Amino acid sequence: MARKPAKMYRRLKGQAYTRRKYTGGVPNNRILSFHSGNRSDAEMGKFEIVVELTSNNNVQIRHTALEAARVISNATIRNQAGVDGYALRVHTYPHHILRENKQATGAGADRVSQGMRCAFGKNVGTAARVKRGQRVMSLHCKPKDFLVAKDALRKASMKFPTPCTIRLVRGAEHVKGMA
Repeated sequence: MARKPAKMYRRLKGQAYTRRKYTGGVPNNRILSFHSGNRSDAEMGKFEIVVELTSNNNVQIRHTALEAARVISNATIRNQAGVDGYALRVHTYPHHILRENKQATGAGADRVSQGMRCAFGKNVGTAARVKRGQRVMSLHCKPKDFLVAKDALRKASMKFPTPCTIRLVRGAEHVKGMA
């Protein structure tokens, strides 16, 4: 049976459901790596520019969308800056468990389906609950790669179910004419 559309899980409603102890068989997180590029130089502050992607609304972002955003932004910046010329980090972690109550369809479904009786639902994935203004991803780079970093985060924002803002956190003095 096909998964329901992601727009069903976009809104923040109710309390976060994170107790994996009570739910059997939560699907694995699809995010392969939360840090990409040259992590050691980013921790020591060797990159002059820090660009962040922040959410404009309260929203839930599925783990598959976070991974898709990481892949596209990593590929975009790596082609320009090289493997050691940047550091990319995904800041949110998908803790919230998404459940789906599957409904039978087709001939005779009314006799097979139980409707809303015991409608706890099966685990179908996880999502990160992101507040308005919270950073989702950040990219550390050199001043010559600023425009590519900005473009990489723009492409990443297309994967999320909410409008996002790209802002320069550190290094404004290095990119006066570029922004």
